[in-house]
Amino acid sequence: MCGFGNEFSSEDPRCPGSLPEGQNNPQVCPYGLYAEQLSGSAFTCPRPANKRSWLYRILPSVKHKPFTAVPCGNLTENWNEVEPDPNQLRWLPFTIPKSTEKKVDFVAVSLTVFSQHDCSIKDCQLIGIFTVFILQGLHTVCGAGDAKSRNGISIHVYTCNTSMVDRCFNNSDGDFLIVPQQGEILITTEFGKMMVEPNEICVIQQGMRFSVDVFGETRGYIMEVYGAHFELPDLGPIGANGLANPRDFLCPVAWYEDRKVATGYTIINKYQGKLFACQQDFSPFNVVAWHGNYTPYKYNLKNFMVINCVAFDHADPSIFTVLTAKSTRPGVAIADFVIFPPRWGVADHTFRPPYYHRNCMSEFMGLIKGHYEAKEEGFQPGGASLHSMMTPHGPDADCFEKNSTAELKPERVAEGTMAFMFESSFSMAVTKWGLQTCQRLDKTYYQCWEPLRSHFNPNWKPSKK
Repeated sequence: MCGFGNEFSSEDPRCPGSLPEGQNNPQVCPYGLYAEQLSGSAFTCPRPANKRSWLYRILPSVKHKPFTAVPCGNLTENWNEVEPDPNQLRWLPFTIPKSTEKKVDFVAVSLTVFSQHDCSIKDCQLIGIFTVFILQGLHTVCGAGDAKSRNGISIHVYTCNTSMVDRCFNNSDGDFLIVPQQGEILITTEFGKMMVEPNEICVIQQGMRFSVDVFGETRGYIMEVYGAHFELPDLGPIGANGLANPRDFLCPVAWYEDRKVATGYTIINKYQGKLFACQQDFSPFNVVAWHGNYTPYKYNLKNFMVINCVAFDHADPSIFTVLTAKSTRPGVAIADFVIFPPRWGVADHTFRPPYYHRNCMSEFMGLIKGHYEAKEEGFQPGGASLHSMMTPHGPDADCFEKNSTAELKPERVAEGTMAFMFESSFSMAVTKWGLQTCQRLDKTYYQCWEPLRSHFNPNWKPSKK
């Protein structure tokens, strides 16, 4: 179904009439279903910001064994693991585990043992009768703020090679904006299924349970925000149309499975920055029908309607904002999701690549495919960079020299590429995994600016043209 933030309704066609008529919570629901509300905002939020959906399910989500703590692996909210690093940082493509070496799904790797004493692996935790859970699929690169106070951001990468089986993830802390880079992912949610391919994004909002199927070695990026939901940016004088248009967002249609799991189904819950797991004996994807405006959704980046300069100079990169999570300060975002899509460059007497910059925001960049226009070498698909608050950054020496003398004719920019930016008003700290453990930090990054030379000429005179 298409639209952003719409009031949707959907029922699995196998059960026609499963949505109650005229009310949300009848004494007896059609087909003997349970009614359950999922609230994404306070009850008393103004209508434009009020988010909730009603789910009609075979069994309610409250039916499960107690949660127990499990190790977090490289998923963290500890922003003081290592000393701050204000340098320009760049990562080579994050390593995907080989399926021939170990099976890792979106969240973790599981092993079967007969007792806790049979498991000699560091950081393992017995969560079922015979199941050991080790978090290895999600890795936190950087972030700031605090899930408890509902104000902050985390940036993760996922690297996996197998599908989640009888296991799902639930984020009680915030929303996940997922950016696949290598390999499509099939996401099963309580609302239905979404196939999300590279060059598409999806958002799984706070509290929604989901499972991820993959089809080979898979990698991508995640931006997590606490305390706000993503929304479309205001267009101001652009008008009523442009950028990411609401009609291009898609949410799933209802789909259910009525499946008992004798060996136990695991719910993994991220809560206050820690992980917990519980068992139940049935699939949580048992929602036969639902209605509301609080849903998962996806968007294809090729549908972005680009606004760009057609005379001279640059418009600021905020014109490439797809989604924003607003803070309480007007005009300041907890996080923006910005893309650098294929477009025409036509600006006259202008240095067309991104300008040199120091920013009061933090800029984390990733590359889905192709080459980023300001750094055609070194910044690779599946890698990343972080330019922290007030850290200088800009085109490398080759880009500057080439584009300072280039013929300024109309040209396609970023053709065949897609770079993106997670921009935040928070001063983000890099984790120990990001700086050390992952072993993907490019310590030669600073050298791309070393060849920059002075062109200053004190005898320069304006052209007589």
